[in-house]
Amino acid sequence: METKRENLPRLAALFIGIYLILVLLFYMITGENARIAVPDNLDLFQPQFQMLKENGLFFASGAEVPFLHGVTRDDLPSQFWLPSLLYMVLPPFAAYVANYILKVVIGTVSFVLLAKELRAQQAGGVADTIILLCGFCYGLVNFFPTFGICFSSIPLILYLLIRLEKEESGRGTLKWYLLVFCYPLISYFSYFGLFILAYMAVYWLGELVIKRRFDRRLFIAIIVLSAGFILFEYRLFASMLLSDTVTIRSVADMGDLSAAQVVSSAWFAFKEGGMHESGLQQKLVMPVCLIWFVLQNVRYLKTRDLRGAAGDIFNRIMALLVFNSAIYGLYYSKAFRGLVEKLVPPLTGWQFGRTSFFNAFLWYGAFCIVLIRIARYARRESLSRLLTALVCLAPLAAAAVILLSDTTYNDLYHTAHAQANQLLRGKAEESLTYREFYSEKLFEKAKQDIGYGGEWSAAYGFYPAILEYDGIATIDGYLGFYPLEYKEKFRRAIAPALEKNEGSAAYFDSWGARCYLYSGVSPIIVEPVRTYAHENEEIDIDPAALRELDCRYIFSRICLTNAEEKDLTLRGTYTDEESPYILYVYELDGAGQQVK
Repeated sequence: METKRENLPRLAALFIGIYLILVLLFYMITGENARIAVPDNLDLFQPQFQMLKENGLFFASGAEVPFLHGVTRDDLPSQFWLPSLLYMVLPPFAAYVANYILKVVIGTVSFVLLAKELRAQQAGGVADTIILLCGFCYGLVNFFPTFGICFSSIPLILYLLIRLEKEESGRGTLKWYLLVFCYPLISYFSYFGLFILAYMAVYWLGELVIKRRFDRRLFIAIIVLSAGFILFEYRLFASMLLSDTVTIRSVADMGDLSAAQVVSSAWFAFKEGGMHESGLQQKLVMPVCLIWFVLQNVRYLKTRDLRGAAGDIFNRIMALLVFNSAIYGLYYSKAFRGLVEKLVPPLTGWQFGRTSFFNAFLWYGAFCIVLIRIARYARRESLSRLLTALVCLAPLAAAAVILLSDTTYNDLYHTAHAQANQLLRGKAEESLTYREFYSEKLFEKAKQDIGYGGEWSAAYGFYPAILEYDGIATIDGYLGFYPLEYKEKFRRAIAPALEKNEGSAAYFDSWGARCYLYSGVSPIIVEPVRTYAHENEEIDIDPAALRELDCRYIFSRICLTNAEEKDLTLRGTYTDEESPYILYVYELDGAGQQVK
């Protein structure tokens, strides 16, 4: 029996290895026919990396990137970041797949390293199996794709700090400091780094105040990690500290929820996750953890062991989950947000509700602890055979929940579902493939026909990201951090549409990250679908304002019925057998400059 238990971790590792190989084979077969999530993904970072690569701007200083009429290179991700490095050396789709594979590997390995470092008591091969499979579950979670590695590497920084505290040799200490310094290579300051440093500082201060212990190594680690983020993301820190440019974040309205709505938002973050983070813990992980929480703390109360309850790592994780979720909810209270921004002015416009980003890791960590404790109990009470099977199957069930979920960023599920539909029913789904979404051949055909030479353009009915990916400079685009002055200039160009469409006006004025040409009659004009509902419609723009933005072409998915009225001349209509789009290219009379 013991031999079989010791073989379980090997079987689990083999299972994970087979999964990764199958994923690689799957994407090699489907290629760019895969269904890849569009929101905050294909419409945002994928074209940014493509523009940096095609224009040789990864390492450029003081350069402009050809979208939003030339935003500064410093507003885009650092070149000293693992996802950026992937896009430097690989084709964009291959880089996207590699980013996913590394997310799973880093998440699994980081989780295992941390769990084994923390585990004080052994439970044989069963415990190692549980740790490995729970780590695999965490690596599988469908996070915001570009930042998937950042999410999955959260356990790694904890592991490094713990090893640093335990290190006895001076040379070994330097090694761990160096690894802490390099951690920003796989993290991101505004999403994770600021919060990691804050957690570290709070822990250090707690040790100092409560235990009267000056943790010298942790204090130095805070400085070292801060220095790492400053170096690896020097562009971001230069923009924050040295630039006097007023950005759209200074006027962003993140809403004002009532007390009841704040509680509801906090519960949502606790149960389902927050922005860009859907751990699906509510399906299995959360019920198991909550049941254990009740049973365990009833026992603590019966024995009046309050100190034991307070020191239990499982209870501390649950408390941190509540705290993170509460901050997420409170962020949407204008009064609370204003108080924080008044006390800490640099946080103005910063989404400090991102504490919820850490919840998936905490849930799967808590799940792992519960399963190990059950396995230990089973071994002690001679119930090992039945419960061993259950605790080993539990993380596999959790993995199945993640893999079979219809969540936004579950590209594997959506691709497999679409392929199955195509094979069994002979019908393509409404969602677009990666190749269809960008339709490179179609746009290249249009560019050659009109003699496109880099003139500023805009998209209508298309995501500007499609134009950007296909080598067309745009006056529009999607970015959460660009000059407020440009937003105001662009607003004049789309004012006729916003005057007719109150919803779009409210959305643009309160945030403005999606700097698009809006429709005056349709709430949504940009849709990544095969069957497009808009065919012949008017466009509501201010031609004079577009000329001031040097816009020469409009690449439209819609035939514009008032083109002549808006000083637009149709240059051509284009189709391609590999694309679902009909592309209309209009030229704005008497306007346009070539990108310098």
